[in-house]
Amino acid sequence: MESKVSTRVVVAIVVSLILWSSAFAAIRVGLKGFGPGQLALLRFSIASIALLIYSLLTRQPLPRARDLPMMLLLGFLGFFVYHVGLNAGEVVVPAGSASFIISSVPVFSTLMAVAFLKERLTFLGWIGVLISFCGVALTSLGSGKGFRFEPAALFIVCAAIGESVYFVLQKPFYSRYSGLQLTTYTIWTGTLCMLVFLPELIRQAPIASPNAILAVVYLGIFPAATGYVLWAYALSKVNVSRVTSSLNLQPVLSLAIALLWLGEMPTAVALAGGAITIAGVVVLNTLGKRV
Repeated sequence: MESKVSTRVVVAIVVSLILWSSAFAAIRVGLKGFGPGQLALLRFSIASIALLIYSLLTRQPLPRARDLPMMLLLGFLGFFVYHVGLNAGEVVVPAGSASFIISSVPVFSTLMAVAFLKERLTFLGWIGVLISFCGVALTSLGSGKGFRFEPAALFIVCAAIGESVYFVLQKPFYSRYSGLQLTTYTIWTGTLCMLVFLPELIRQAPIASPNAILAVVYLGIFPAATGYVLWAYALSKVNVSRVTSSLNLQPVLSLAIALLWLGEMPTAVALAGGAITIAGVVVLNTLGKRV
């Protein structure tokens, strides 16, 4: 891996972050024409086709037969649970608030690693976890109308937990597959799980607005397919921690894009909760893990 980050790697990281950050606003647009599950199915059907073309052009091998059951579980957790849950939450929760809640994924991933992989946290690490959870709770209270708990935020919390379990369970497979290969296979299996939404998607698609359809096409080609390809390229070139630390910028970018695209701004309470959540993640990532 490169000791010095090249311009190409920086561009790959920046573009993937912008694409992923834009997804929160694009989901809000897509939900005006599709239900949460139907939006996820259409989005990842498009992404699956794009990745299939890419895989054929690069002669990417198929996963081993013995790994298929686990690939199915990873696809279910990392794409079905995460994206259907996120979409369901964003029916009500603003894009910026949703991105702040999703920023807690590293916290849940760390707790899963502590429980199942025997990783250990310092005292400050546990403080970081507590700070992040307080931030998520505050964001949930400020995501509805007035200062009250917004039940739809629970869908996004469930999405974050699903993504966290996905990150922990996929770790052993990096000895056999590249990041891009593993992501491609789990997108395919996750899309397979989403086929339960196909009958209703067939009904919704002909009557969806052009803006909603374009938003979902954008989600499939850019944040889903292109974003993951660029991210995998960056991970293959530099240390993982150097790349993933940039994810702390995603909520800020999501907030800016939602403001420019939708004219949408979270409440002051949700913003405060988001800032607290990110602060907790920073404490956890920088001071919280024993080496």
